[in-house]
Amino acid sequence: MKIIEPIPSPTASIIVPARNEEASLATCLESLVAQEGVAFEIIVVDDHSTDRTQEIAVSFADRGVRLIEAPELPAGWTGKNNAVTAGAHAAQGEWLLFTDADTTHLPGSLSRAIAEAKDNKADMLSYSPEQIALTFWEMAILPVVFAELARQYPPAKVSDPTSPIAAANGQYILITREAYDAIGGHAAVAEDLLEDVALARAIKRTGRKLRFRYAADAVRTRMYRNFSQLREGWTKNLALLFPQPGRLAATNLLLWGSLWISLVLVKVSAWTRWLDGIDVAWFVFLCTRLRRSNFRTDGLINGVLFGMPMVAYLLLSSRRAHRRGKVGWKGRTYQPTQEETRSESDKQPNTPSFRAQRGI
Repeated sequence: MKIIEPIPSPTASIIVPARNEEASLATCLESLVAQEGVAFEIIVVDDHSTDRTQEIAVSFADRGVRLIEAPELPAGWTGKNNAVTAGAHAAQGEWLLFTDADTTHLPGSLSRAIAEAKDNKADMLSYSPEQIALTFWEMAILPVVFAELARQYPPAKVSDPTSPIAAANGQYILITREAYDAIGGHAAVAEDLLEDVALARAIKRTGRKLRFRYAADAVRTRMYRNFSQLREGWTKNLALLFPQPGRLAATNLLLWGSLWISLVLVKVSAWTRWLDGIDVAWFVFLCTRLRRSNFRTDGLINGVLFGMPMVAYLLLSSRRAHRRGKVGWKGRTYQPTQEETRSESDKQPNTPSFRAQRGI
């Protein structure tokens, strides 16, 4: 009699929520099915897509990708939280990797990430992916945004158990099943548009270990492919990520305006001999200020010359949208329902929760 060996449970369950992701899903799945060094399963959760997302996911079925459908969106839930919760319910791994459909994973990155989490005794590991910017708007805006994010959420402090600062990037969150269930999973932050930061706070609040870092060695992403997507995405997020978006917008405009004022002064002032070089020095200072974004020099230059006023515009647009209570994302509208109180010692933004409404 032939003995059938039991199929071992996967060490990791990779959960990919997808809503109208036909432009990027195939590349993402190609990079995931090629992972080695650890047993894993891949679950794509289709969030009521109207494009070829389902068809693309099904085409990977013979390579181990399982497609499930997100249930109807419950009242008070965001679409992503609903989708990843469905994926988590179906997952069997002792580690859960939540990753977006616009990510590309480097060979061996999953096994290395699990090893890194274990070596650092981290219950939750989140990577900030390398950002791929191709269009003018991406190359101008992203360096400024990510420099400000690194300033607001320094990875060293985020990873420090004694620091109250918590953050994560929803494009890559690796968490133990035990920790995920203990904090209530995404169901506990069902209304939060900024669910990644909310999960990170829950991890720290329960005394568990959080690790966060920039990870060009593991994952990359192209978040937005045109200005319309970029504007909608950052309008959704910026007012939640920064506690005083109006003040930050004014700071960016002041720094950017000062550069151009220095250029004019050097050109027209009778005191040129004394002002010579101030424009170059100010330009170098602003480029240095953006270095923490991890973009190349050309990205820093674009950010200084063109990105800073655009980020100011997006910050103000985000603040206005959240104050009006109408935040759009992927065909749905989210309406603020309540606001958490922010501790002064935390120095992090409020994280409003939202009620989802049908998009038109």
